[in-house]
Amino acid sequence: MAKATIFLVGFLILHCWVAMAEAEYLKYKDPKQPLNTRIKDLVGRMSLEEKVGQMVQIDRTVASADVMKKYYIGSLLSGGGSVPKPQASAKDWVDMVNEFQKGALSTRLGIPMIYGIDAVHGHNNVYKATIFPHNIGLGATRDPQLVKKIGEATALEARATGIPYVFAPCIAVCRDPRWGRCYESYSEDHTVVQSMTEIIPGLQGDIPSNSPKGVPFVAGNKKVAACAKHFVGDGGTTKGINENNTVVSRHELLSIHMPAYYNSIIQGVSTIMVSYSSWNGEKMHANRDLITGFLKNTLRFRGFVISDFQGIDRITSTPHANYTYSIQTAVNAGIDMIMIPYNYTEFIDGITFLVKNNAIPMSRIDDAVKRILRVKFVMGLFENPLADYSLVDQLGSQEHRELAREAVRKSLVLLKNGENADKPLLPLPKKASKILVAGSHADNLGYQCGGWTIEWQGLSGNHITSGTTILSAIKNTVDKDTDIIYKEYPDLDYVKSNNFSYAIVVVGEKPYAETSGDSLNLTISSHGYDTINNVCAGVKCVVVLITGRPVVIQPYLDKIEGLVAAWLPGSEGHGVTDVLFGDYGFSGKLSRTWFKSVDQLPMNVGDSHYDPLFPFGFGLTTQPYKAT
Repeated sequence: MAKATIFLVGFLILHCWVAMAEAEYLKYKDPKQPLNTRIKDLVGRMSLEEKVGQMVQIDRTVASADVMKKYYIGSLLSGGGSVPKPQASAKDWVDMVNEFQKGALSTRLGIPMIYGIDAVHGHNNVYKATIFPHNIGLGATRDPQLVKKIGEATALEARATGIPYVFAPCIAVCRDPRWGRCYESYSEDHTVVQSMTEIIPGLQGDIPSNSPKGVPFVAGNKKVAACAKHFVGDGGTTKGINENNTVVSRHELLSIHMPAYYNSIIQGVSTIMVSYSSWNGEKMHANRDLITGFLKNTLRFRGFVISDFQGIDRITSTPHANYTYSIQTAVNAGIDMIMIPYNYTEFIDGITFLVKNNAIPMSRIDDAVKRILRVKFVMGLFENPLADYSLVDQLGSQEHRELAREAVRKSLVLLKNGENADKPLLPLPKKASKILVAGSHADNLGYQCGGWTIEWQGLSGNHITSGTTILSAIKNTVDKDTDIIYKEYPDLDYVKSNNFSYAIVVVGEKPYAETSGDSLNLTISSHGYDTINNVCAGVKCVVVLITGRPVVIQPYLDKIEGLVAAWLPGSEGHGVTDVLFGDYGFSGKLSRTWFKSVDQLPMNVGDSHYDPLFPFGFGLTTQPYKAT
């Protein structure tokens, strides 16, 4: 009897063990299974509630581990300036992201969430991250391999904080500098923008040669999922008004604004963000023809399509006026993930109602979820959902700062150098008795970095993050016996009476982002032109412009002996002085046409009325001083 009991107990234990093993073997959790097998297996197990959760992206400010679990939230983001705490360290970020992730992993199916952030010129929301030049400056380098390295550095700094997904690159083709996002565009010329999509393999890793076209690719946990944005025509709006209407033919849309998307898809970009703007009166967030018909079906894009921040709300002319209509229109147009980002229960209730009432077909929901899961599987989120501290030293590393400094050097465009070629002003001598440095932007790290730095709109001041101002860089570069005098707003008498050897005037635009940067006059900040007039009338001067685009300068050009477009160079001010003082030569070329008057706008290379102050591609060169 005892033997029979032991046998029976043993049989039951074995049977339970086999049953548990079978229950625990889930195809979607097996990295050896083919990608599509994992996707199909997981989608087949999901309820409508779980599927809808995957389509939701909310801001960290309304999230918690409990919210992640209760609503099966698929994605989180940090909007501009949305941080765990002021001056948060890399470890603070990792801890926060992991806490949210644990909530997602505690759900029935344990689907990891994906955390996204705007890393548009380096990991720009994060204190002490390396701030690279904005895209307009990178376009002037004409150096795709440099931009790829910037992608690699940005990926490492994002992963240092536990973040695996960045809303970059912006591949807009800005056709009018009055647009407040023009500095986020590499060029007015789509071929330059196309070449700069080399940042995508920098961010994500080089796509294998046998990778199927259109399928996203991310090479492990030192790389991030990228996001090409904003689909499509964001840079072509009338008068450059942000989020407005791009009035062009289909041929112009496809030949100017679309080509960089072809490159991005070939390079395996994981996600594409839809533009707030309209095309010939139809909101892009509602454009099924272009999102589903062209992007998904014609171009065979297999990653996921994400809305912009509250982008579906703005389908109605009064934002959020008819949210149920916005949900139905956007999801049926082909948007897969919705950056809600606050009122998520309203979205969840709305989309669930629409599905249950057959206004959104289940096949559309399944397509969205499959695309989102495809990206999560490809990037290894299921195998490595939690971040650790192993990369924290990458944040703001010296190697990355040296790379940013190189990018600054190569982005500077020399527009004027002396009264004639025989009498160049630049490079400047390091040895001089007394140099005047003037202007609002000479000693302001925030101004130098521009918008999308620590805060969405950018900041003023030198303590916003780590970096070197242009004034500090000048002091570090000149001969030890050279006297540097800094006066922000000198008058003409002061300039004339102080016997300066020469002056460096650093002026420009104050930081801005998106709509607040829209400008119909394109003038620099107050006192800027007065500073140019006062200084350049009293001593030979070089003017360094810190701007996100070409600005009005023609009326002052005769007074200026040396003129440099430094764009928005970021945290490494030494890149400016490396070239000003001749350690390196000027090599940058305009990625945008520099107008004479705003009345000429829009004016792009190839236009019949093309009459620029400085043409597209212009840039004087200098030779570095030879070391003696």
